[in-house]
Amino acid sequence: MHPVLFQIGNIKIYSYGLMISLGIIASIAYVAIQGKKEIGLRFNTANSLFLCIFLAAFVGGKVFLFFEDPSSYMDEPMKILAGGGFVFYGSFLFAIPAIYCFFKNHKLPPYQMLDIMAIATCIVHIFGRIGCFMAGCCYGKPTSSFLGVTFTDPGSLADPKNTPLHPTQLYEASFIFLLMLFILYLRDKQSFHGQLFLTYMFLYGMGRFVLEYFRGEHSRGFIIEGILSDSQLVALLIIPVVLMIYFRWSRNNKLVLS
Repeated sequence: MHPVLFQIGNIKIYSYGLMISLGIIASIAYVAIQGKKEIGLRFNTANSLFLCIFLAAFVGGKVFLFFEDPSSYMDEPMKILAGGGFVFYGSFLFAIPAIYCFFKNHKLPPYQMLDIMAIATCIVHIFGRIGCFMAGCCYGKPTSSFLGVTFTDPGSLADPKNTPLHPTQLYEASFIFLLMLFILYLRDKQSFHGQLFLTYMFLYGMGRFVLEYFRGEHSRGFIIEGILSDSQLVALLIIPVVLMIYFRWSRNNKLVLS
């Protein structure tokens, strides 16, 4: 693929960064429009919310990245800031309490806002995984399937190159797109506030657990080498917690039908 889309002098435009930027813009637009429609959210508040999310996600993504290979980052502390990417679950788990506190501080209905954020998260994640595909990171295992994609660009992070690999980035982007469509369908049928967000967390955890078996890069960290990755463990921990919260919120946050 094309990790660097084009270069002007010494300035390089990276495909991953561009896709993330487009995803953030699209998400801000969705939150601003849907938030104004549902709860009268102001555009400036939506911008402040995304700044809060960005800071929390940056820290969380780097913290989880550190624990994937602590010895490497202890030897070179600046390496974790200079490169190495992020861990989605770290960003996500740090962002949740940050946005919840933001909702409380700005007197926004937290459960309704979480439902809006479920779609916004899907949007950013879809763009992000396409960016991963273009950069070659989060690549899959070698495969003889007709779905295999061969990465040839020297700057690609995929390994090995010139070998068909499972396009796990596109698998996940497609899965999240279908998940987003399902949540949008559920939006008109939901029975309690927070249902969309919890549905997203539960189904993403299930899907991510399965998709991890197609991933090829071993640097992401394993609890049991080749059997249970860090992300799969997080998914296994999240799923039962989400189910417990789901049943609790379904009793306490019922929508008032008019």
